[in-house]
Amino acid sequence: MQLQVSNSPFNHEQAELLNSLLPSLTETQKVWLSGYLAASLSVSNMSSADAPVLEAQSSGKTVSKEVTILYGSQSGNAQGLAENAASKLEGNGFQVTISSMSDFKFNNLKKVQNLLISVSTHGEGDPPDNTLSFHEYLHGRRAPSLEGLRFSVLALGDSSYEFFCETGKQFDKRLEELGGTRLFPRMDCDLDYDEPASEWLEGVISSLNEGQGSSVAAVPAVPATVASVGEQTYSRTNPFKAEVLENINLNGRGSNKETHHLELSLEGSGLAFEPGDSLGIYPKNDSDLVDMLLKELNWDPEEIVKVNKQGEVRQLRESLISNFEITVLTKSLIEQAAQLSDNEDLKELLVPGNEERLKEYREGRDLLDFVRDFGSWGESAQEFVSILRKIPARLYSIASSLSAYPDEVHLTIGAVRYESHGRERKGVCSILCADRLQPGDMLPVYIQHNQNFKQPKNPDTPIIMIGPGTGIAPFRSFIQDREESEAKGKTWLFFGDQHFVTDFLYQTEWQKWLETGVLSKMDVAFSRDTDEKVYVQNRMREHSGELYEWLQEGAALYICGDEKNMAHDVHNTLIEIIEKEGNMSHADAQAYLEELQQNKRYQRDVY
Repeated sequence: MQLQVSNSPFNHEQAELLNSLLPSLTETQKVWLSGYLAASLSVSNMSSADAPVLEAQSSGKTVSKEVTILYGSQSGNAQGLAENAASKLEGNGFQVTISSMSDFKFNNLKKVQNLLISVSTHGEGDPPDNTLSFHEYLHGRRAPSLEGLRFSVLALGDSSYEFFCETGKQFDKRLEELGGTRLFPRMDCDLDYDEPASEWLEGVISSLNEGQGSSVAAVPAVPATVASVGEQTYSRTNPFKAEVLENINLNGRGSNKETHHLELSLEGSGLAFEPGDSLGIYPKNDSDLVDMLLKELNWDPEEIVKVNKQGEVRQLRESLISNFEITVLTKSLIEQAAQLSDNEDLKELLVPGNEERLKEYREGRDLLDFVRDFGSWGESAQEFVSILRKIPARLYSIASSLSAYPDEVHLTIGAVRYESHGRERKGVCSILCADRLQPGDMLPVYIQHNQNFKQPKNPDTPIIMIGPGTGIAPFRSFIQDREESEAKGKTWLFFGDQHFVTDFLYQTEWQKWLETGVLSKMDVAFSRDTDEKVYVQNRMREHSGELYEWLQEGAALYICGDEKNMAHDVHNTLIEIIEKEGNMSHADAQAYLEELQQNKRYQRDVY
């Protein structure tokens, strides 16, 4: 829409300026500007010195109202928190630029005065995929001096891992080394990150406002009616109770594996998702394990305890089933327990120099083992549960397309069972789904959007999908979606598991899609059907020439599944193939793959 001088109160020059500016504004900027103008009108009777200003004055010096937010996210949590921070800052009158680290132009860093970083730590202390290039740049020789930069870091992690929030800690340290000054101290967040992230954002906004001086007029927050547009009633903090429609074991009789296909109803939820997104499930602990723990503690299962900071109460047994994590031992839990315990052996475990011993002890043990080895802590059940971590949601790649199955979501979940330290262990959520979940039961769920694992915008772009075992899930979603949209791009799937007869997940569906042409090509590897184990990377090598040809044609490449072994091996195989078929050096092949990653043509959903 163009402003015309004839039908507006603006002169020709003003109309030209507005016509130039308005198309370049984001929706958020338009909302902010409308709020700013409304504030200006509401104070039109004030003196000009009292009116809202875009640039604040403090001691005669102009202080920037511009804030840059960079995020590094593997599953979407850090990105979601960054977007929330941008919204809150804009509502407080700041001009915000938000970007994935992979999209940020390094040369612009020296121009930034206020920098916020929201970043997760992936795997064993690794940066997320979309953080790698910026992380390397900032820690390299080309990193600029950042004198005058004010920054703060929001670090996400999982305290059950040794290198908790490691990526955030590295960014925080490096920005200081380069001359930056902290706006607000780094906040390290565990899986239950809502409260600490909110505290961090409040601290950041307060620090930014302090720098603006008292003459700054508060810019009104976005009206609630505007802010609520597009928001969903159900979310991570308010999960939807989805009804179980189907629960089917996909593996054949005699298989060493148990993989469940779960179909849930989202009817009435308003929840929407795209292929590549995940579903979060809030599980419950095994009641048998809870009863063994209570027997060891010798406490009344019906004793009332507080389960959160809001003062919600439950019986002890029910709280251990529904509220608290009891299957993982974090370093933080052991440290807090030692402060409440008189057990000298426990305190010895935490003596400096015993880090390897502590790490070895935590491996494969749970809360029941810990209580049996060192006894309880605190003088009451309330003190005991007060240091337990909230039971975290489990994320599963969505295995269906909303366009193919409206009001439904499908999952592919492998049952986790193993023995450790003389006891059988069970995956909390996977065994809930495998053993205790029946059609008609309700499951608390939410959608976890992931912009880092998405199909190409151009439906003609070829795609290569590598997903052994349950890693097949998102690719079922991809193909269903492409069938519904009639996408024309070529598709190639690599799938692997143990046995062809018992472990070919969704076999008839893939065969149908091959017949109709929705799936152009499929290569499978079943590792236990031959004397020599064959994996997906073996099939990739067999077709290395064609695979490289697809990449040269512009294909996008996707990997889903186990990070520690499969994803690492596939990554190295890709470098090997590019090196061979492209007649490149090893370094050039690595750079080729990094460029694919930078251009979002190489994406991973690994766990």
